Amino acid sequence: MSHVEDELTSQPECWARVAAEAEGHGRALPERGERVAIVGCGTSYFMAQAAAALREGAGQGETDAFAASEFPHGRAYDRVLALTRSGTTTEVLDLLGRLKGRTRTTAVTADPGTPVMSAADDVVVLDFADERSVVQTRFATTALTLLRAHLGLHTGAVVDDARTALSAPLPEGLVDCAQFTFLGRGWTVGLANEAGLKMREASLSWTEAYPAMEYRHGPISVTTRGTATWMLGRAPDGLAEQVRATGGRWVDGGLDPLAELVRAQRLAVAVAAARGLDPDQPRHLTRSVILTP
Repeated sequence: MSHVEDELTSQPECWARVAAEAEGHGRALPERGERVAIVGCGTSYFMAQAAAALREGAGQGETDAFAASEFPHGRAYDRVLALTRSGTTTEVLDLLGRLKGRTRTTAVTADPGTPVMSAADDVVVLDFADERSVVQTRFATTALTLLRAHLGLHTGAVVDDARTALSAPLPEGLVDCAQFTFLGRGWTVGLANEAGLKMREASLSWTEAYPAMEYRHGPISVTTRGTATWMLGRAPDGLAEQVRATGGRWVDGGLDPLAELVRAQRLAVAVAAARGLDPDQPRHLTRSVILTP
């Protein structure tokens, strides 16, 4: 079993643990009413997108998401929350350094032996969700589960759905598709972006991601036999029928959207295996992006 497979199968246990511990991390996480920016790079940026939409949608306060390198320094925030598995990513550390003493910062990380521990004002360490793999799975979803639980939006049913996502077979013939599109709405747009990234990283697949209604405004034109369109969350009325009319394959995400992301992770590994690729050795990637001056 690859590191990626081993780590993605451990997600239900990680989610259950972090949900049980969420209350103890409450002081380090955004308070109701704060104006918050959530930042990250790569996978962590997409989790930031999902978390920001969830928080604002729950009425907790205005919440934005940015790639760490694109943070708008002209805007005022009560707190900046950084998601960083490695704790060493250049863009995140640079941003936290610039904000030091001006804006309260919190980092959620997996490694307590890294520079982020002193770069942020508050730190939440999820070391039990750390990973050996380059391709992120369990740390990202565990960090998002922490934030969902902090918002009161996590239930045991999410963990049950994750177990179903790991045990149920993938739709027959899906591995043989030539192109994959993931769609989301609201907070699941970030999950769709992450599902697409997993497919590109692990299996070198032609993969795209869009807000569900935006798919109808042009991208659907490339849908045909041999392509798959996967909805994370509830689809807009009529969209499934429009996709099927193209001859393309529609995958309806019936589980909790975060559990659907686990299914997409499994698909990425399965497609990699079918193509003779090692998902633990993604092309041109490293576990942490550390830029030299």
